[in-house]
Amino acid sequence: MNHLLNYRRFLVFILLPLIFSCSRRNLGYFSNYGEEKLLTEKITLNPKQPVIQSGDLLQINITDSNPLAAAPFNRISQKSDNTGGGSTSSSASEGYLVDENGIIDFPILGKIKIGGQTKSEAKLSLTNLLTNYLGNPIVSIRYLNYRITVVGEVKNPNTFLVPSERINLIEAIGMAGDLTIYGKRDNIMIINESDGVRTIAQLDLNDKAILDSPYFYLQPNDIVYVEPVIARKDQSSLTRNNISLVLGILSLASLMYLNFK
Repeated sequence: MNHLLNYRRFLVFILLPLIFSCSRRNLGYFSNYGEEKLLTEKITLNPKQPVIQSGDLLQINITDSNPLAAAPFNRISQKSDNTGGGSTSSSASEGYLVDENGIIDFPILGKIKIGGQTKSEAKLSLTNLLTNYLGNPIVSIRYLNYRITVVGEVKNPNTFLVPSERINLIEAIGMAGDLTIYGKRDNIMIINESDGVRTIAQLDLNDKAILDSPYFYLQPNDIVYVEPVIARKDQSSLTRNNISLVLGILSLASLMYLNFK
């Protein structure tokens, strides 16, 4: 009986530390929100407006109370008329590529520097210039290449176009199919390059403070990188080592049990 008791004690002191040595990972988001069923907070974060920079492709449309007067300020595309063999004009705005100096080449107005401005600021600049030609100009600007990239330990890493021109980190992760079980949730990296400066921010999905981070809303061309908990190349060898360790301990336990009998 004493031998059996000693064997059980051996299992408790040897196997239990092995089991609990593998700490439980927190796979949830915003886990420090507590147990509140309903929580209301004032939103203090105002998403930073993206700044137009070189390489951006913009759709710019000009309208006016006099459509004929506004037509020359919109790019015209020619398409063939199947009925008569000729060509007809349709007002179709094409993309304006911002060059390395932040300049676009605009019809009639010529070269205009809008790099470094937000869309609202660029609209105001164009509107002021157009008032010399139009009675009531209305300027519309949209990004044609507003995209973000999500890579690392997510189910579907990819580059995604964002038609709404507004996306936060959670939405971006959702577009990528969520994190895998190997994704490191407390160290999500946001990589941004703007005006020759690279910024890398680290966010913790387990912390509700992420909702108030200035990097929670992504900027055009941002890269989201989800770091793995363990490098993939080490995963298989680590698993084999753990299996060998457990088998070794079980073999030792069996031998001790036989000696105790």
